Amino acid sequence: MGDLFSDSASVRLPAVAPLALRMRPQTLDEFVGQRHVLGEGSALRLAIEEDRMGSAIFYGPPGSGKTTLARIVAGVTGSEFEELSAVSATVAQVREVLARARERLGSTGQRTILFLDEIHRFNKAQQDALLPAVEEGLVTLIGATTENPYFEVNSALLSRTQVYELEPLSHEELQVVVRRGASELEASVPDALVDLIATRAGGDARNALNILELAWQTARGTGEELAEAHVDDAARKRPLVYDKGGDAHYDFISAFIKSMRGSDPDAAVYYLAAMLESGEDARYIARRMIVLASEDVGNADPRALLVAVAAAHAVEHVGLPEASLNLAQAAVYLARAPKSNASYLALKRASADVREHGNIRPPASLRDASYYGRRLGHGEGYLYPHDDPAGFEVDHLPDELKGRRYYEPGTSGEERPRDD
Repeated sequence: MGDLFSDSASVRLPAVAPLALRMRPQTLDEFVGQRHVLGEGSALRLAIEEDRMGSAIFYGPPGSGKTTLARIVAGVTGSEFEELSAVSATVAQVREVLARARERLGSTGQRTILFLDEIHRFNKAQQDALLPAVEEGLVTLIGATTENPYFEVNSALLSRTQVYELEPLSHEELQVVVRRGASELEASVPDALVDLIATRAGGDARNALNILELAWQTARGTGEELAEAHVDDAARKRPLVYDKGGDAHYDFISAFIKSMRGSDPDAAVYYLAAMLESGEDARYIARRMIVLASEDVGNADPRALLVAVAAAHAVEHVGLPEASLNLAQAAVYLARAPKSNASYLALKRASADVREHGNIRPPASLRDASYYGRRLGHGEGYLYPHDDPAGFEVDHLPDELKGRRYYEPGTSGEERPRDD
């Protein structure tokens, strides 16, 4: 009886399944996007087409096609597709899949693809349980993750897989997806609305189809032509694909810092807004701005450090959301400030000498000249610059390092050489 109902449900499912599920590509030719790894003649495409696909990890944002691509691999290679979610799967379930794979291979010769969604959520013991099967080729493991696998997956498993990074779909690729979805729905979608849906989808093919389907259902339910208002209502708010504890955390803060370093205030404010909207820790952002103020602006504009520190104080004393204004003001100031990394380079060069030569003691003339120091001859020969201007010309470095130049003033802002 259970099989009867299951068979009946399978027949009816296509009619009630979400559009995104009904539109899932079945072949590489139907697959949209990821041409950088799936283009004609690419290593991954050839491996799939020639049935020599090895274990792999697909790393990319939601809606980039990780699950779909894994299913296509299974279809092209004629392998059995076993799917587990690392969020809920246990070691026992993994072992059950491996047992079925062994029995299947022994009885029919059919291979098994084990698709493990959210593989980064597997703990070390769970990942270790997979190792022997992956190593001997009992299963072809395809893991999917939105987190950088080099941070989250243990090295033993990584060494047995090939990592492929999938990217958000481009605007043009999303337009293709939307038009295919409209055809499936037999919906009339003007080009302007195709463009709007692609824009609101945020690089996510699944999201694009979900917006399209809901907007179309809403318009049809009210007896209206599909309009921009229906799309806006269906989209509501663009999904923010950002985990402040994950890979996006590093990507966005990196882009933020590089935008300020590159004197691009518009990009700096955009990345700041993206991080704040996604729940990034404002104190972390402020700390990085303080570092940049000295590392990349330095004495070309000494006030930059004061501005960055003030923004950090504002975060502590005012809090969000109001302190976002202080962070934005500081970000724009840092981006527009003249740039110099002379202080950073000076410290780097001096640190290299310390590591190589150790802490070389200062010359006797510069050592502590208190009562006990003077009894040891410390301070003798010291020229007090305010009394003797020759003191400004003295090389104060240890004897072994005299002549070294660590600080080379930059040519921007207040470090720029002045005409006497």
